[in-house]
Amino acid sequence: MLRVSNIVVKLPDGKRLVNDVSFTVGRGEFVAILGSSGAGKSLTLRCIVGLTRPSEGEIALMGPSGKSYRTTDVKAQELRRARRHIGLIFQGSNLVKRLTVLENVMLGRLGHINPLRSWLLGFKDAEAREAMVALDRVNMTSCAARLAGSLSGGEMQRVSIARAIHQRPLIYLADEPISSLDPKNAEAIMAILQPLSRETPVIGAFHQPMVVAKYCTRAIGIRSGKIVYDGPAQISARQLEHIYGDSESESYLPVRPSGAQPPFYGSNLQPVLHEGATV
Repeated sequence: MLRVSNIVVKLPDGKRLVNDVSFTVGRGEFVAILGSSGAGKSLTLRCIVGLTRPSEGEIALMGPSGKSYRTTDVKAQELRRARRHIGLIFQGSNLVKRLTVLENVMLGRLGHINPLRSWLLGFKDAEAREAMVALDRVNMTSCAARLAGSLSGGEMQRVSIARAIHQRPLIYLADEPISSLDPKNAEAIMAILQPLSRETPVIGAFHQPMVVAKYCTRAIGIRSGKIVYDGPAQISARQLEHIYGDSESESYLPVRPSGAQPPFYGSNLQPVLHEGATV
């Protein structure tokens, strides 16, 4: 489970870009963060992965064993340890194009092995077999030996998801994973993420309310750095206007209390490389 508690990001002049944002994401949830450009979506994701240090608040990731990993107010080594458990799915896939598809997927486990072993010996046969299982989940086993640079945009994003699956994270963090794809490929990527979220929670930034309504279990609307909506993914036109509209006088919509379960189950992140990874 991911718990974001009272996160604040301020400029030197005191202006708040993220203002007291709190929510939790648990197993079985596919959560979309919606909002206009500059609303604070990407900053919130950057805080979760530890790329931006919030002025206030705490972010913690909890595993099934009860062990907690924090990305706020921690030293570099502890932050790296937490990032091992966050499966990042980037907008542009961020594959190493000179490596094969299989090699790219195996990079997902770099944070879990000794850097010296990764430099001198590489990966084991068992890890390659596990990577092939991850590729099978995204229907890309036939491309395992191809160079990543030869793939289409949709295929690259599938490999990016396989790499995150091979990492075996506690949560998947997706930064606008379908924004650069055509509608057919966008639907295909969402159809992969939806069943994945039933095993491991997925949270991501999106700009497509209709796609979110079809695939996600919950939506969080951010406006001017504040959460103004937290509820079902099927958002009404009035609620969307409140999230995206220009008028500051619009009536405030109730926010579901942080940590409450959904009523049903159905950008700008920069690459974060694990120890030993090179691009």
